[in-house]
Amino acid sequence: MVGALFFGFATDRIGRKKLFYATLLIYLSGTALTAFSVNFWTYALFRFIAGMGIGGEYSAINSAIDELIPARVRGQVDLVINSTYWAGAMLGALGTYVVLNPHLIPPSYGWRLSFIIGGVLGLLILLFRHWVPESPRWLTIHGRGREAEDIVASVEREVTHDPSSLPALSGRKQRIRRREYTAWSEIWNAVAHQYPTRSILGFTLMVTQAFLYNAIFFTYTLILVQCYQVPPETVSVYIFPFAFGNLLGPILLGHLFDSIGRKTMITLTYAVSGVLLAITGYLFQIGALNALTQTIAWSIIFFIASAAASSAYLTVSEIFPLEIRGLAVAIFYAFGTLAGAIAPSIFGAIIGSGSRTALFWAYCFAGFVMVVAAVVEALFGVKAERKSLESIATPLSEVLPHAQPTG
Repeated sequence: MVGALFFGFATDRIGRKKLFYATLLIYLSGTALTAFSVNFWTYALFRFIAGMGIGGEYSAINSAIDELIPARVRGQVDLVINSTYWAGAMLGALGTYVVLNPHLIPPSYGWRLSFIIGGVLGLLILLFRHWVPESPRWLTIHGRGREAEDIVASVEREVTHDPSSLPALSGRKQRIRRREYTAWSEIWNAVAHQYPTRSILGFTLMVTQAFLYNAIFFTYTLILVQCYQVPPETVSVYIFPFAFGNLLGPILLGHLFDSIGRKTMITLTYAVSGVLLAITGYLFQIGALNALTQTIAWSIIFFIASAAASSAYLTVSEIFPLEIRGLAVAIFYAFGTLAGAIAPSIFGAIIGSGSRTALFWAYCFAGFVMVVAAVVEALFGVKAERKSLESIATPLSEVLPHAQPTG
């Protein structure tokens, strides 16, 4: 939460690309240092540092994706990139099967090795980010028009030898006033007064998906170990297909968010995943599932829910003006993280009680909040597919008087 809010504000002030490097380095530092923890408090401190980096990453990455990707495929690309978290989870599941297996590596060293490996792998991402340019939109707002033009020209040269053959600009031209920062009063006015229903939408989508994910994923191993007697050192075998389902969902469903549309797909994915979770909870309650079928059921649910969760980040980064895009992502991510932090404690206590009936009702509640989010999307959703960001939310820096969309 702290990292999201601090770096979310910073990404709007000093740029997307700089925050790419800063937040990833902070995350890598926290992750590597965790391997050398000497007690609980140093462990907690280093995880806090890593968490700050993670929070900042979401703001910088989602802002940059939307500002660099063509409108016609923006939804699909955004969903797929957000889902790559689960590619990492798959690698982690494979890795921990080795490093956390006490028959292969002593437990006192295995967990430390897992953090070291995570830090080393993260260094490779720094190399990939060298090729990601700064957002031309952000550069324009900050009076660096020439750099923005150079970046756009270089992209055009990569796709055609004749830039004049590219489609002409659609929509009206806009004159933008240069600014170094956006005042807090203007930020508050945009979030609370200019776009109130969009704020309700962003809050609802982010909080509900975070509650669902953290409630299920971070208590997954407890279910496997306590309810199905799976040996702790083999739980990663069950995490791998779960992560694979989460990765596959946005990849296969992502294009529908651009073709069928945001509003329809977000409503459907939230509603369907919520209903399926309640059904699976009932099957769990009556004892109709085992470790394998429980994993299959959750993999199917989160094949859909993963697309829903990624669409929450897509929505928040699309529906607010350029000048506050990073901070908007950060604010709603922070709310979601808070809800997500509470969920595992609640579900963990219920699992510890041994009551399958109580856990069934908890699953029903998590499913219910997803359905509520689907209703909110159906009421307040924004049809942002194949539209320029400036037509979805007019920049706060536009010079000429205009009628800005509200709601």
